Amino acid sequence: MKGLYWQQNSSGEEASFIFLEKDNFSVARDNYVKVQVKACALSRIDTKLLTDIKLKKEFLPVGREIAGVVLEVGHKVTSFQPHDEVVGILPLDSEESGLCEVVLVHEHYLTHKPEKISWLESAGTIRDGVRAYTALHYLSYVSPGKTVLIMDGATPFGTIAIQLAQHRGAKVISTVRTLEDKQYLERLTPSVGAKQTLAAHIIDESNGKYHLTESCLEETGGLGVDIILDAGVRLYNKENKEAVEESLPHKHDIIMLLSVGGHWITMEENLQLDPPDSRCLFLKGATVSFLNDEVWNLSNIQQGKYLCILEDIMEKLSSAVFRPLLDEPVPLYEAKVSMEMVQKNQARKKQVVQL
Repeated sequence: MKGLYWQQNSSGEEASFIFLEKDNFSVARDNYVKVQVKACALSRIDTKLLTDIKLKKEFLPVGREIAGVVLEVGHKVTSFQPHDEVVGILPLDSEESGLCEVVLVHEHYLTHKPEKISWLESAGTIRDGVRAYTALHYLSYVSPGKTVLIMDGATPFGTIAIQLAQHRGAKVISTVRTLEDKQYLERLTPSVGAKQTLAAHIIDESNGKYHLTESCLEETGGLGVDIILDAGVRLYNKENKEAVEESLPHKHDIIMLLSVGGHWITMEENLQLDPPDSRCLFLKGATVSFLNDEVWNLSNIQQGKYLCILEDIMEKLSSAVFRPLLDEPVPLYEAKVSMEMVQKNQARKKQVVQL
């Protein structure tokens, strides 16, 4: 059975994506479910994380967010029956590519897919939904009256995070990088109720004239932002060219924006705080948390919470609270090219392969 795999060349050359033929497996065993894949979303592979947890190997399966139909269940499976429609995220140590026609997956990584939701929408929402819940419900607590700053909101993840925060009653501020992104967020309105923009204030970075700190403090009456969800930060004043081009905020600006008791959720895995930064956080009673949505798969101690998150994401997708930012469906023969774009952070919309 053919699937897409990531190949790390031993010579140190750049990694490549290739289609490989794998042996077919037999019947589903114990708590495993055999799923016929209908759609598979593509996300960037964190090679450093895989190295840290000793999972890096020559051929790594590509495509973990899947949606499909249950073909067969193991004799210990209690949650699903044949012909059920399911969606889920394959574990980090999965040996199978989500771009195969059929995969075997443990029942605890799946949840039921609502009938009226398409395969593409469910597969394209599940991963960003988990990240948004992790950031706004477990690393912080979004609630009515709070102000949330979401950096680079016109992305697949930013879109879901904005919708979740607004649904919980928070006031949302978001930054955008281009005029097109700004126009997209201005069109993003609630599915029910008043047709107002989900983001109460949009900061346009495209003209280079904005000042993040002044804009946010003015919008909050000088009180600061309760929750900040960044998309990366600059650690020093003189950064590399890539960080400057992406208009990443400086870590000091983020700390200055925090309100008393505020929460900063960062995607910067190499964050370094100087003593003055720590002192400022101490005086504000603020916290810094690192967003790694893989923690649910790295430890099964909170498996029940994880399954509740998956179920709630699908419920909100069904009720149109979540509307994902999807690109046009990708045919299987173009999956390799699309995955190369995703790995290089060149895709601004979610890439979903239709099988």
